[in-house]
Amino acid sequence: MASRSLAAEDIGSRFGRVRGHSLELCAHLSAEDLQLQSMPDASPGKWHLAHTTWFFEQFVLGRDPAYRPRDPAWHYLFNSYYQSVGPMHARPQRGLLSRPSLDEVRDYRRRIDDMVADLLARQDDAELSSLVELGLHHEQQHQELLLTDIKHAFWCNPLQPAYRAPILAEAGAKVVPLRYIDGGEGIVEIGHRGEGFAFDNETPRHRTLLQPHALANRLVTNAEYLAFVREGGYREPGLWLSEGWATVQREGWQHPIYWQDDLASEFTLAGVRAIDPQEPVCHLSYFEAEAFARWAGARLPTEAEWESAAQGLPVHGNLQDQGRCQPQPAVAGEGLLQMFGDVWEWTASPYISYPGFRPLPGSLGEYNGKFMCGQWVLRGGSCATPRDHLRATYRNFFPPHARWQFAGLRLGQDR
Repeated sequence: MASRSLAAEDIGSRFGRVRGHSLELCAHLSAEDLQLQSMPDASPGKWHLAHTTWFFEQFVLGRDPAYRPRDPAWHYLFNSYYQSVGPMHARPQRGLLSRPSLDEVRDYRRRIDDMVADLLARQDDAELSSLVELGLHHEQQHQELLLTDIKHAFWCNPLQPAYRAPILAEAGAKVVPLRYIDGGEGIVEIGHRGEGFAFDNETPRHRTLLQPHALANRLVTNAEYLAFVREGGYREPGLWLSEGWATVQREGWQHPIYWQDDLASEFTLAGVRAIDPQEPVCHLSYFEAEAFARWAGARLPTEAEWESAAQGLPVHGNLQDQGRCQPQPAVAGEGLLQMFGDVWEWTASPYISYPGFRPLPGSLGEYNGKFMCGQWVLRGGSCATPRDHLRATYRNFFPPHARWQFAGLRLGQDR
């Protein structure tokens, strides 16, 4: 009996694993937890579970003209921003969707999963496999958002409950001293080479010019950022971009979002705990990262500097797979440390297209390209990012005021 290609078998197995993991992340959350929407930028966990399922229904199963959706009204509820496939429910009002129920959403997932798995079992189709792979990486983005959004929602609760039990770090180890490592200079190539999966915004591979520069060997720590806070960093307008200073004044920022006002404790996915001075500082906006770098007599790296340094490095570190969901100190190692995991690293680069960029054809072209305005690039992944979702060319992006993501910084310098 002829067998399907290895690639088709692999995508079927991966589909079951990734889809199952989303449910695992929600397994001990109540229906009430998964209904919460704590701010317009966040979404309820139930909506994440439904939207990622809608993605497969719309773009995989919907390729068949004979397919009929599970419920046509849900197309409106669970479309995120794909204007070319129809209207959608307002993002700030997703928390109002008490119906469909969580049980109905779980049943929706089972039904769509069964149909997609059956399709993968019957068809050895490169286009189908590519669409499913895109859907799985989309799902992994939402797995990270599930964690960041529930963290914000629990922080808003006066009880400040824990999402998970703490995993204690090794005590007594000292963080690696900060030093700068010279980066490459001259003409280099960045962007995806073409082997394996990549989003369209990572292409095409192209040449760019690097000026003499250096990157810090590790991420900025809580202790280093605390010195910035204590020395009045949030009260000194000369350190901030104009829009950043206006945001600080308007929002009343005095420290990172999850730090308590005592500057000794912070809210984590394991609840409130003492700030570890050696852990990487986390949940910073671009404005905060840029102001700290200026205060430190440094700057943020460009995304080209970061990617040039990361090329060839293995993707390992404190990622979601480790289960900590909290940045960890860099206590050992030579060279560039923490390039993957712990916290996303803000760069000095606006999120714009690469030379020769072409979005995906059709509605999927809305995935990345239309957001190339008013956003800044982050690199490297975080403690909430699945390991097999990352690569050196991965370009994350958020608006400069965003703080609820696991984002920190690495310093750079001109040489």
